[in-house]
Amino acid sequence: MFNSVKRIAFGLVALSLSAGAVAQNDRAMDLDALLKQLEEGQFAQSEQNKQRERDFVAQRAEQDQVLRDTRARRDQMLAQSEQLETQFEENEFKLADLNGALDTRLGSLKELFGVLQQIAGDTKNKFYNSMISAQISGRSDFLDKMAQDMGSSSKLASIEEIERVWFEMQREMTESGKVTKFTTDVVEAGGQKVSKEVVRVGPFALVADGKYLEYNGVTGTVSELIRQPADRYNSSAAELQESTGGELVQFGIDPTGGSILGLLVQAPNLKERVEQGGVVGYIILIVGAFGLLLAIERLITLSLIRMKVNKQLKSKEVKANNPLGRVLKVRDEYPNADVEALELHLTEAILGEVPKLGRNLTIIKIISVVAPLMGLLGTVTGMINTFQAITLFGTGDPKLMAGGISTALVTTVLGLVVAIPMTLLYAMLNTRSKNIVYILQEQASGVIAERAERS
Repeated sequence: MFNSVKRIAFGLVALSLSAGAVAQNDRAMDLDALLKQLEEGQFAQSEQNKQRERDFVAQRAEQDQVLRDTRARRDQMLAQSEQLETQFEENEFKLADLNGALDTRLGSLKELFGVLQQIAGDTKNKFYNSMISAQISGRSDFLDKMAQDMGSSSKLASIEEIERVWFEMQREMTESGKVTKFTTDVVEAGGQKVSKEVVRVGPFALVADGKYLEYNGVTGTVSELIRQPADRYNSSAAELQESTGGELVQFGIDPTGGSILGLLVQAPNLKERVEQGGVVGYIILIVGAFGLLLAIERLITLSLIRMKVNKQLKSKEVKANNPLGRVLKVRDEYPNADVEALELHLTEAILGEVPKLGRNLTIIKIISVVAPLMGLLGTVTGMINTFQAITLFGTGDPKLMAGGISTALVTTVLGLVVAIPMTLLYAMLNTRSKNIVYILQEQASGVIAERAERS
């Protein structure tokens, strides 16, 4: 058994040695093949380099010729550059001499052309924003071109150009004193462009369909003002457009060419001023409207009661539809009561009528006191917003503080607007109520005196 095992182990060793020998022979064959490949590649690379050297030697003569041609061209360009530089300097001297001769020949005309250039520029700016350009276009273009030509070059204005400048200035003055009608495209407030008949009042105003227009010199268009001025100005504009020229029409003009009209249009109306008051302003108006309704109700009621009381004073028949009649009715209800008892019954009847006569007067008085306090609250709130804006953005832009200041001022005004009439109404209604009470007390005293005399 042991011998068989030894034979098997010996066989395995022999097998492994034979396998290692075979592997070693394979690696030797691979290294030989690699060495052969390296020799073949080195030989090919050497042949390519030799071929490149032969090509370079063959093209060397050609490259030398290109170099000689390039150097010759450079020398030629340098010579030409020196020649042009010399010619430029000579031209500079000639140009200076010619400018001097031109200045000498122009003399005082040079000053004239300078003034003409300045006038052309100033007149162009005036025509650019003039409402007359809405009817007569193209004037500023001519003056602009003329001013640029005279400023950018030595070109002088011709006699025709000078005469046209004079003509355009004269036409501007002439048209400034006219009220004319012409047809042009007008951009309405909604954005539509419609051809309309426009009335031009000198260089001061443009109107169409009873509305004021503005002229935009940048785009050369005529458009309606988004916001129109007060109704009295619009009505005069409509009368002017309907006029045939035989009668005088009062019409408001803007001598600044639209600046004052623009500020007038930007002024807030009543609704916008109320909106500036914010939430506090709306609350003040609601409270004021409620107080006004109560005051109107009390005014009507007390007036009717006073009329009925006056009728009762003139009538011997006691009616229960008025406070005096109800008080006098107590006398008939207690015909046998003594003076003291009757006085108590009359006092009771008068005290029953007083709350009816003074109903809601206390609320009106409270509103007259609370309204200015609410206005003060809005003032404080607006100033707080103003100071917050100053803290965040500084004082560089007043528009950032305008909202808080508007709220502060508008709420104060609204509070006073509500408080002043409420105070007056309370005083008037309270006086009327007390007058009726005085009549009741006076008539009750007369009844007591009459009963006392009977007793």
